Amino acid sequence: MIETESDLAGRVVELVRHLAGPGAQSEVTVTAHHLALTRFANSFIHQNVAESGRAVRLRLHVEGRTAAGSGSLVDADGLTALVERTLAAARLCPPDPAWPGLTPPTPLPPCPATDGATEYAQPGDRAERVRAFVDAVGGLEAAGYCRTSSRIGAFANSAGHSAVGRTAEAAMDGIARTGGADGVARLCADRLADLDGAALGARAAAKARAAADPVELPPGRYEVVLEPAAVADLLQNLSWFGFNGKRYAERQSFAEPGTAQFDPAVSLVDDPLHASALPYDLEGTARRALTLVDAGTTRVVAHDRRSGAEAGTESTGHGMVGASTFGPIPRNLRLLPAGTIGTGTPGGSAAGIGVTGAVADPDTAELVAGVERGLLVSDFWYTRVLDPKRLVITGLTRNGVWLVEDGVPTRAVRDFRFTESYPRALGPGAVLGLGRRPVRQPDRLDGVWWEAPPLRLAAWNFTGGASG
Repeated sequence: MIETESDLAGRVVELVRHLAGPGAQSEVTVTAHHLALTRFANSFIHQNVAESGRAVRLRLHVEGRTAAGSGSLVDADGLTALVERTLAAARLCPPDPAWPGLTPPTPLPPCPATDGATEYAQPGDRAERVRAFVDAVGGLEAAGYCRTSSRIGAFANSAGHSAVGRTAEAAMDGIARTGGADGVARLCADRLADLDGAALGARAAAKARAAADPVELPPGRYEVVLEPAAVADLLQNLSWFGFNGKRYAERQSFAEPGTAQFDPAVSLVDDPLHASALPYDLEGTARRALTLVDAGTTRVVAHDRRSGAEAGTESTGHGMVGASTFGPIPRNLRLLPAGTIGTGTPGGSAAGIGVTGAVADPDTAELVAGVERGLLVSDFWYTRVLDPKRLVITGLTRNGVWLVEDGVPTRAVRDFRFTESYPRALGPGAVLGLGRRPVRQPDRLDGVWWEAPPLRLAAWNFTGGASG
């Protein structure tokens, strides 16, 4: 009989009790994972890879000291070696007076249902999406990936708490290129069937063609409409450097709970169970929707057990590998869509007017229609923090920028460098419109995603053009 992940986690807890004695506190996570990736470049598939395995992570607190270890050997010798080396590491660690203790037995939310066709997707299933993407770009050069992933997880600790869960995810990220112009289309979904390669390829190609022959504009502050791919970068940096309980405790975060730091149109929720996800974190704490910003007012930051105890509060379910170094980070952040679209003309569309294909969808078109003079921005990349306290970020645009005049994209524009405080750009009075249809953007790591509609902002600080 094959040992389940739950059985395996329980066996490690018993092994710790046997080798370290009843005074040792232990927590164990076991994850069976499968990740498959089909990559394409120059409009053909050049790599199809997949990996499967089981990983065991153990954290011990013994004699006032804490250490963690991990391994992939799940036979008796491998598990014994994991416990023994983690015990040896704990005895060499300094005392840990801030140890927050183990998660007690607590109820967990039901695990969201997973899609079997995504869990057990074959290379041909992903190749179908790639073929549709390549066919849809109409002869342009295409590159990108289609991936599927699944996880079966179990948790157990010596306090008697246990948990199980299952996840599945699919994602596609592709570009189309004509000359020096690129167009991008990305999507993350719970089901591979929800990835329409033809629709994504057509969007990327239209954006690439619309981005040809760009002009250079001077740096300065411009009103902007940011498409979901660009908004995803805002959410990622706000999560890492703002709503992070460790950085907040170190006074390196902009967050001021109870303060109206954002425009009333902004509501941010970390919502892992909005998609297929494990219903518990690395410490066995239940994961749930956490409202970080409610109608412009910052409410909370994310915590694991340690940062929560230090702040005099509870964990918010954000225990994760590396939290002791990087802090607990929201990794499934949603910018909630608006009920109406700013000052744009309801039902209007700028698509097909001016630079054909610059506007990706009707949601973006309604925002663009309200812009007298500004920029439509597809994507950000290579973003780096200059000032963590104010969250001043510098980075570059990519995959298409267009000048908008009287509600119409009129010219493709060469890429800019920008330097902007993300909280300031989203501050009171700064948000002129939100789309109604959010798009989930994949991260480089499976299980991490950012969901947002397009966003219209009063000003964005572009500090350099293509020439410097």
